[in-house]
Amino acid sequence: MEIRSATLDDIPNLCALLKLLFEQEDEFSANYLRQESGLKLILENPFYGQIIVGCVEGEIVGMANLLYTVSTFMGKKVAILEDMVVSPEHRREGFGNLILNAAILHAHDAGCGRITLLTDSANHSAIKFYERSGFMKSTMTPLRIILDENHTDLPSAAANEQVC
Repeated sequence: MEIRSATLDDIPNLCALLKLLFEQEDEFSANYLRQESGLKLILENPFYGQIIVGCVEGEIVGMANLLYTVSTFMGKKVAILEDMVVSPEHRREGFGNLILNAAILHAHDAGCGRITLLTDSANHSAIKFYERSGFMKSTMTPLRIILDENHTDLPSAAANEQVC
């Protein structure tokens, strides 16, 4: 397996992998245009993150997405691991470990002090996979709010006009 950074030319293959991933998840569904847009944002702006791919005979068979932010607790750059997926026909061949290890090394080399990831709580095999690589369950509970053009329940600006 060859491990490398993704390029803009890889986007159609990455979207196909994301479709497979999102079909497995309870909370998400695939939308090619959105996935294409998000991948372009990352690939055109390395400040946002890095997409690592694993290739077999020139074909992309897996990917992991590292997104960067800053932890005020750690006082340094940290990464969020998203979109870790290997095509079904290449699972259980060690490719996931190779891609994950490459992502961990890349985050370390980029100066990150921590990697955080989310996976479906019902995906026990994924949880065990990540735990074997040193990831630990957190006592933190993820919460989210969707902020898109269809969201009409946003707080008003007046509600946020408090002086610090």
